[in-house]
Amino acid sequence: MHRENSLRERLVDVGVELVLTEGPGSLGLREIARRAGVSHGAPRRYFPTHHALLSAIAHRGFADLDAEFTAALAAATTPRAQLQAVGRAYVRYALERRGMFELMFRHDLLDSAQHASAPPRLRESTLPLFARVVALVARCRAEPDQAADEEPPNVTAAALWSNLHGVAQLWAWGSLSLVLEAEPPGAAQHDARPEQPDRLDALDRLVARVLDAHLGPVSP
Repeated sequence: MHRENSLRERLVDVGVELVLTEGPGSLGLREIARRAGVSHGAPRRYFPTHHALLSAIAHRGFADLDAEFTAALAAATTPRAQLQAVGRAYVRYALERRGMFELMFRHDLLDSAQHASAPPRLRESTLPLFARVVALVARCRAEPDQAADEEPPNVTAAALWSNLHGVAQLWAWGSLSLVLEAEPPGAAQHDARPEQPDRLDALDRLVARVLDAHLGPVSP
């Protein structure tokens, strides 16, 4: 049993490495099997469908993102600061692990009714992560200086998430850095990684404005 679990994990490990280095389009069963050093039919013993293996790979991404959220929450104290830290972690994760990020949210593909019998389903990872954002929004709403909002916290959290996802995607495509003139001189074209200080500052300011848009500005 231990050996079978080890092989299953190795297949997922190879898939994670592939999606991070070459993108979701590289995740063919034969290529994963080849790189794992097993026969091309071996993955079927652990994953009944290609989608089941993709879901297992995406679950690794959610586990990593959850760890990023936990670290971000521990580094902040107030609900607003925690939500902003989580927003920054989300956007930076998207830019640093673009292939995995692209795969993780394909619920239309991996959680479709056609593949409902092939666990693990992405909803098992997505919903708890989203619930953490909803809880933070609710805590922000409860702050004394917070403006009243008639929308339920889950609707505000969904709008906030959509906005942050758009920031990450537009930055990755080079659109936001172009209009904000945040591209440093001599930077490689299409390099969306946020390591440079001016990029970090621009992204942090964008995340702050997103929170202002959905929760109202922080009172002085």
